[in-house]
Order: sequence, then C-alpha cells, then structure tokens
Amino acid sequence: MNLDDAQQQQVRQWIEQGLQPADLQKRLADELGLRLTYMEVRFLLDDLKLRPKDKEPVPPPPLATPRVRSAPAQAAAPAESADALAPLPSAPEAPAEGAGAGEVSVTVDQVTRAGAVVSGKVRFSDGQSAEWYLDQMGRLGLAPAQKGYRPSQQDVTVFQVELQNAMAQMGF
Repeated sequence: MNLDDAQQQQVRQWIEQGLQPADLQKRLADELGLRLTYMEVRFLLDDLKLRPKDKEPVPPPPLATPRVRSAPAQAAAPAESADALAPLPSAPEAPAEGAGAGEVSVTVDQVTRAGAVVSGKVRFSDGQSAEWYLDQMGRLGLAPAQKGYRPSQQDVTVFQVELQNAMAQMGF
C-alpha cells in the first residue's frame, strides 16, 4: 500500500499516540477512507519502520498488610510458638542424657516414592525408623514404622539438619 507523505505522517502521529494496529486499522478506514486488513496494516507499519508502543502494564494491587496482634494477646501466646518459628541451628546439639545413645541417620531412596519429589528413610537415636518424603508443594512428610511413634524434638531438629546436608550433596 502506497501512502502519500501526509498520510504517512498521520500514521506516525497515531503510532506516537499509542494506537495499536487494530485501532490504526479503524482510523485509516474512518478518517482516510483506506480499508486495509489487519495484516496489511502490519505490513504498512513494517514498511514505515514503525512499532506500536506497548501498553502500560497495570500495576498489581497492593498486598493487604497482615494484622498485628495487640500486646496483651502476644503475652498470652504460648512460648512454644516462638520456638517453632526459630531458624534451624547450623549444627546439631549434643544429645541429652537419656535421649538415646544412638544418632540420627538419613538415607535417600534410589527410586523415589510415588507422589514425592524425593524420599528416603531415617533412623532416630532411640532406634525407631520412619520413611520421609518431600512432596511437590515442598511439604515434608514422615511415616513412622511403628504406628503412633513421635520422635523427640531434638531428634527432629537433628533429622532436619541431616536431611538438609543429604539434599545439598544431591544438588538440591
């Protein structure tokens, strides 16, 4: 399509104003009487070495700020919740007397358990064992061999550290 200089200048102005090819197609038909297909408009823009401007992205809405509990409610919160949110220690602490003479050992399965990203076995300091797995959502699960068994908090901490070390050796 050949446009005269005035028409080309008009197309340039419309592109500078931010018109998209579909809008430009409509303007060409309405104001200049040129009926072009969308593809012809794209070729016209290419011939004139023009590129439509990208639309401004809509900023995402601000996140709602979480509510903060009042001071009396925080004082009434159990002390265990603060410990549960504390970061893991970089090295396991020495086992307490009576916690078991053994140590926690973690192995990673060669063939991953169904529904898991990675899985393996753990033997706790008291000799009890369990299967562990990490699912696609990043949740850690523990399936003890003895129904109802719950390892000590110290064993859980050591297990988490050993698991992190084993996963780091695998490149996770």
